[in-house]
Amino acid sequence: MRNLDDNTITDAVIERVSGAPEPRTREICEALVRHLHAFCKEIRPTQQEWRQGINFLTRVGAMCSSTRQEFVLLSDILGVSMLVDAINHAAGGAQTETTVLGPFYVENAPEKALGSFIAEGLEGQPMLVEGSVSDYAGNPVAGAIVDVWHSDDEGFYDVQGEGGLADLTGRARFHADANGNFWFRSIVPRFYPIPYDGPVGDMLQAQRRHPYRPAHVHFMIAAPGFDTLVTHLFIGGSPYLDSDVVFGVKRELVVGLEPQPGGKTARGNTIDVDMQALRYDFVLAPV
Repeated sequence: MRNLDDNTITDAVIERVSGAPEPRTREICEALVRHLHAFCKEIRPTQQEWRQGINFLTRVGAMCSSTRQEFVLLSDILGVSMLVDAINHAAGGAQTETTVLGPFYVENAPEKALGSFIAEGLEGQPMLVEGSVSDYAGNPVAGAIVDVWHSDDEGFYDVQGEGGLADLTGRARFHADANGNFWFRSIVPRFYPIPYDGPVGDMLQAQRRHPYRPAHVHFMIAAPGFDTLVTHLFIGGSPYLDSDVVFGVKRELVVGLEPQPGGKTARGNTIDVDMQALRYDFVLAPV
């Protein structure tokens, strides 16, 4: 193990980690060493560049908090989040397409009754969301848990405000009815930049990339016996649909808003004022 050089150290490290007793841990560690060493051999970093890389990752960790996940942002802008999503969810099939979770998901969102207004304290164009949850055969998934969250009319999420987790709005948790239907009222979200005042923003600037995402509404839908669905509905016509900074747009998830006059809606619900309606029928995959 003495006098290792750039031609012999990779095999030496792999031999050292090969004693990991858990097979999956061993597989991951060996692959990590191979690819990380290959990366270094390809770019041949100077000592100063390597220290800069370590400092960058240190800054990424320092930016993480209960309301901001800088490592998720880094994974997103490098396309890794969508790569992992693609590996775990084959394209096509009857199920609704998936996309990234994003850095602003909050566990245990406020539970609300169907039809509730979820954008308390926010100004913007009124939006109606009507949807359903079913299985491959079209059978309704009664009681499915539907988590939703989106930005405000200025492109910010609730957790980015001064109140943080203490002042949640623009998000909620619903339970689909016996027919798998759900609906709620909110405001039309706006396209927005991901947080770029930290190291991830510095990387985007160095790569001469914009930080913007098209307008969208997040959904996480869960039910016993089904894979949990993590997806967005992207607002048709929004800027940046073709250049989403996190590569998350899929054609099947782009949905146009429909004018909905006040009164009885297209799906039998009742609203008091005219709204822009976002409608979609979600299909869950079995476990």
